[in-house]
Amino acid sequence: MDFSRYRRPSAFLLLAAAVVFATAAVAGFESGGEGALILLLRLREHLFLLGCLAVAALTGAVLLGLAKSSSLRMPLMTAVLVTGVPLLLIGGWASAVSGGSDRVVRTESSPGRSDRHLVVVSRSGFLDPVWCVHVHQGHPPRERRWDVGCFNGDDEDNSLREAVWTAPDRIRMTTEGGAVHEVAIAPGGRPDRVVSVG
Repeated sequence: MDFSRYRRPSAFLLLAAAVVFATAAVAGFESGGEGALILLLRLREHLFLLGCLAVAALTGAVLLGLAKSSSLRMPLMTAVLVTGVPLLLIGGWASAVSGGSDRVVRTESSPGRSDRHLVVVSRSGFLDPVWCVHVHQGHPPRERRWDVGCFNGDDEDNSLREAVWTAPDRIRMTTEGGAVHEVAIAPGGRPDRVVSVG
């Protein structure tokens, strides 16, 4: 059976997959600002994997798309590997540095609203734990995340003791030292301020 007729369509599919993986990696890397889509934030956690898949698919596309006798085959393979591997290493390092491992501590729906959630996450800082409070607004895949406050545990009094809804559009955060911070949430989910303690 002759498989040569499937080489070019397979190469095209691999090239399309490489573009999709690379676009997802770039979109995930660029995400993270205020009101970022949760879907893109989840992509950010898998930058290295997406990059590996993009380089592998592009390599396969070159191998299948060009005949062994082609003079472009080796230069293209070299270009893909020489640029792809360092970009993977840099992207993996940037992903590890910028995106810590967040552990969801608590989630609570806003009173009377199914499209708004208070989410408390814990992440490891350099020396001490950090607690961050977010508001998730909307439903997947258009769900967005807004920062409400971060509490650094370097001083026990600055640790987050409680974060609760006091109304459908108001959050109260209390530290172990007794400091109370109230934040109002706009209809689109954006808080009126972001609290930073410690």
